[in-house]
Parts: sequence; structure tokens; C-alpha cells
Amino acid sequence: MKLLTSLKALLTGGALLALATASLAQTAATFPNKPIHIVVPFAAGTTTDQAARYIGQKILDQYKQPVIVENKAGANGFIALQYLLQQPADGYFITIGTNTTHAANGALFKKVPYDPVGDFVPLTGVTIGGVVLVVAPTTPANNVQELIALAKKSGKMTFGSGNSSSRAGGEVMREMAGIELTHVPYKALPAAITDVMGGQIDMVFGDAPAVMPLVRAGKLKALGVSTRARMPGYEEIPTIAEQGVKGYETNGWLAAFAPKGTPPDVADKLSKMIADIMRTPEAEKYFGANAWKPIPMTRAEMAAFQKTEIARWARLVKSAGIEPE
Repeated sequence: MKLLTSLKALLTGGALLALATASLAQTAATFPNKPIHIVVPFAAGTTTDQAARYIGQKILDQYKQPVIVENKAGANGFIALQYLLQQPADGYFITIGTNTTHAANGALFKKVPYDPVGDFVPLTGVTIGGVVLVVAPTTPANNVQELIALAKKSGKMTFGSGNSSSRAGGEVMREMAGIELTHVPYKALPAAITDVMGGQIDMVFGDAPAVMPLVRAGKLKALGVSTRARMPGYEEIPTIAEQGVKGYETNGWLAAFAPKGTPPDVADKLSKMIADIMRTPEAEKYFGANAWKPIPMTRAEMAAFQKTEIARWARLVKSAGIEPE
């Protein structure tokens, strides 16, 4: 009798395992069959938001499933990622994370309410690019050296930030140029950009997709770019490094992540879906218009990239003299 009971239990367990395996395979095979939510850690109009909406439209076009972009701005991405981790890990909730949320926060803050590695499944890289040092058109400085001279004369100037790239841009400048710059944090980069245009703060180091349309419209003045070489399409704007701040370089990136527990087959499919979108000439043209470059990757490549970036941001924060908050 005991042998028969044990045999029934074994057969039942095997049947349940087979059923679970079949269900997982079916989930991956039919994915997506309902709306996908992309949780964006920053406000509408930011570079991250623009990328999420671009990817969302392409998923709708190719897979005939709507994508809902949820902007959960604030607290350097803490709000968005805590929200994401409360959602089902079934592939229908993902995020477009950034160097802020998934690399820099660990160095910028003493306590982060999520594990940027352990709580997420890396899917693929999205884009990478530099920041642009912009000021109001009325600012008397017309290049970086003149701005540095102005800062030394005034004794103190301000810069606004809405993410780690914009903050690092100012902090590295402060340290390397030997000037006094007061950091003014904002919930999102667009608010900082609005205030620099209005004269409430002196400068912003903003993502190129967010600031260059305003530069072209004459609402901002670009003094330099943070990349090692001049930005494609904006070669008329010299790098900050070539204007006397030798060795200056900062950049930002975007990448797609799913919550921990997302089925591997579904994560593989999401990775391929998004990476394929970013590999197209259309994506290269769309993001390249503002000097950002698509960086599609495999899941393993994205995990390795994130590891390298966490170490790089730890070094950058330390060398810039930024005290963790």
C-alpha cells in the first residue's frame, strides 16, 4: 500500500513538472498576448521616456500588442523600480533603466531600496551617448574657458541635474576645473532645463536628445560636449576636454531590464524583440539625430556591461569627490 502511494505521488509530481514545463514553453511561444507595461523612472520628455515610447511603438507595429508607458519619476528612479518589483514577473512589466538606476545609485546613495543586479534580469542595451553643457542664451560665456573664468570671478555658480549623468557632468567639471559649482537637484531633467532657460540656475549638463532641440531653437546655448570625440551631427560643438579641461569625459546609457523571476524563455524573447528593434537602420537614424548610438546586446553581454559600469561609476563618484547621500 505504501509502495502504491509512493508511486502515485511520484507520477503526480512528474505530471505536474511536465505540465509546468509545457506551460512555460507555451508562455514563451505565445508571448506577448496582452499589453506590455514599460515603467520609466523619469518624467515624460526625458531621453529615457523617448526611448521607451519608440520601443513601445515598434512592439505595437510588429507584434500587434499595445505598450503602456508608465512614468514614475522621482528619487533617482527609486519610486519606479520599487513599483516595478511589486508587479508580476511574467514579462509584461519591464523597465528602461539607465546608468543612474542600474549603476550609479549604488555609489551615490548610502542606502538603495533595491538590488540593481540581484533584483533584475538584464535584457539588452538600448542607447549610449554624452551630455551637453548648456546655458541660457544671455549668458556672457561663449565657450567652456569663458564659463570657467566667469565661475572663478563670481566665486560660485549653480548647475542643475535630473539624473546621474547630468550630476556627474557638473561634479566632474567642478573637480577638474577647480571651480565652485553648487549642485541643485531636480526630480527630472526637463525641470532643470526649464530653470536654466529662465535664469534660476546657471547651467545644465543635459542628455543630448533632451537639450539639442532647444539649442537648435535658440532657447539654449551649447558650450561643449562631454564625449571623448565631437558628437556626430554636432561637430561644431567642441568637446569640454579640448577646451582646456583635459581628460574630461562622461556619458549616459539606457538598457532594458525585467524583474527577477521573469521566465528565462520570456526574457530571451524580450531581449531579442528589443535588440532587433535597436539594430535597425531606422533606430540608428532616430537616435543618431541627437548623437546617441543604439547598443543592442544579448542578455549575457548586458550583464557584463552592467558589471563594468557599476565599477566605473564607483570610481567616477569617488574621483569627483561626491559624498554618498
